[in-house]
Amino acid sequence: MSITITAFERSPDGGMGLARDTRVRWALEEAGLPYEVRPVSFSAMKEPAHLAAHPFGQIPTYEEGDLVLFESGAIIFHIASHCAGLLPDNPGARARAIAWMFAALNSVEPPILDLSIAKITERDYPWAKDRLPVVVDRVRQRLGQLAARLGDAEWLDGAFSAGDLVMVSVLLRTKPSGILNEFPTLAAYVARGEARPAYKRAFAAQLAFNTAKPVAG
Repeated sequence: MSITITAFERSPDGGMGLARDTRVRWALEEAGLPYEVRPVSFSAMKEPAHLAAHPFGQIPTYEEGDLVLFESGAIIFHIASHCAGLLPDNPGARARAIAWMFAALNSVEPPILDLSIAKITERDYPWAKDRLPVVVDRVRQRLGQLAARLGDAEWLDGAFSAGDLVMVSVLLRTKPSGILNEFPTLAAYVARGEARPAYKRAFAAQLAFNTAKPVAG
């Protein structure tokens, strides 16, 4: 059955790989699965047709026959569970890789997203200047903890897994702020993820999708 994912008709980042459809594209590329992309405008994301697939009006969604999924982590877990290479065969290693997926989305990503909100959405509030250093410190704390655990290892737990794919995708969001450069081992870790051929294909596809000229109606 063919796979279709949804993505921003025009991503806020201009196709630089920060939108969550990029991490799903990356997983599909790692798995060697062909897929199609259906663009969704910001207005269409709030319409009943899209809300039926994603109740919170976001992207990406994943369609494969009668199966419709939302939330990038759940989509990547589904892909990884059915394709060799993204989750280890050993039960313990597999469980740890899944734990790292959860850690990336539940422990590492929230303060990073909070920083984006503080800098963009909340910057004009009178309390924004005082709050920003607190938010930045939370990001640094999380990155420091992650860097200590990674150490000099190439990946989080042995071979590359879906846990690394999700974690690198999350850490990429820190690059614009420059905070990632404060943690050389994490910066090198992210660079290794970006160097993977599957990531390069996903990034190129997302960039091309966002820079293509709209088709005249």
